[in-house]
Amino acid sequence: MMFAGPLVPADDHLNHQIADTFATVSQTDRAWTEKVAASAYSNDGRLQMDFGVGKYTNRGVIDAFGGVSRGTDQWTVRASRSLTPDVDSVSVGPLHYEIVEPMTRVRFALDPNDVVPISFEWNFTAVVPAVLENREQHRSLGGTRIDADLVRYHQIGVASGWVEVDGERTEFDDSTWISTRDHSWGVRYYVGNPVTDIPPAPELGASSHHMIWMPVLMQREDGSRCGFHLYYTASTSELVGSSLQVQGGFEYPDGRRDVVVSAVPELKYRPDNRRLLGGTIAVTLASGEDHLLTVTPMSDTGFHLGTGLYFGFDGDIHGVWHGPLHVTGEYIADCDAPQTARRLHQLRDAVVEVHDQGDGTRGWGNIQTMVIGAHPGLGLDADTSFV
Repeated sequence: MMFAGPLVPADDHLNHQIADTFATVSQTDRAWTEKVAASAYSNDGRLQMDFGVGKYTNRGVIDAFGGVSRGTDQWTVRASRSLTPDVDSVSVGPLHYEIVEPMTRVRFALDPNDVVPISFEWNFTAVVPAVLENREQHRSLGGTRIDADLVRYHQIGVASGWVEVDGERTEFDDSTWISTRDHSWGVRYYVGNPVTDIPPAPELGASSHHMIWMPVLMQREDGSRCGFHLYYTASTSELVGSSLQVQGGFEYPDGRRDVVVSAVPELKYRPDNRRLLGGTIAVTLASGEDHLLTVTPMSDTGFHLGTGLYFGFDGDIHGVWHGPLHVTGEYIADCDAPQTARRLHQLRDAVVEVHDQGDGTRGWGNIQTMVIGAHPGLGLDADTSFV
């Protein structure tokens, strides 16, 4: 009888927190996930890369994706493999994630492959320390089950390296390229195929949801830099009422933070594909100081995370077993087209320029938005809504 999981190289370190090996997590939920996601892009939005890796210990699977967005075109490579016997490795086929210096430098790479003609290697270097976001916990509508329970930290920095698309190689450095990353762990939604032998979820009735997640590297006129991050969710439904959650703030290289306590977005979206067109976000800090931020999209569409299996893609979804090693992907043209956007889902990393109208500080970052349901104030009706 095995009373503990198999030993792995991580077990040599003095970081254990449960009476088991690092091959095992404390929970038995099949949706337990540890996930890394990152984006790198030129500050003019012309070229962008995204990368993600997910480890599903209780499903015996690790999967990853890497992709490039240029204009409205997108190339993606996805890979999935058995978690064992190489439990400690964070390489999945041609995709590689390497911690060069903890909390400071990370390497993301996609090798040349037979799926689509892209490859890259970028080195993330932190400008500000990583920041732990508020713990996220979501209960089922009946209140009897915790559907999601996870923690996440994000970090804002710069990128250097190279990317190759269709034989055209571009080298870049940290003078004009930004990179952000996040790392989360816990129980998540949309892991594995939906369970079919439980009661259906109650109907929400008329409902709406507006989500913004935005890390930005800001630069003052004197050349000094700081980060800004906002995570905003506003939801209403006939069944459960309304909720509003705001977190974020300005983040400084010495670890200080000016925390956001309220945010009022005045953003515009294109109705047929719900792509961000720009606008302003008014934020108030805990100090009482107000900032009005102008948000301007720099990229034509951004990298759609659907091809990385967020919310599923063409029948596939995170954490599904595809055998010892499975590599696939695709090239998608005209991601801006409404029918294509619905296939790819709303969630995307869109490159934006952010201007603080108060002190003149400017920055560049990636914004993720979802606007679901009818939002009359934004000129959006329920008929054009999609996930």
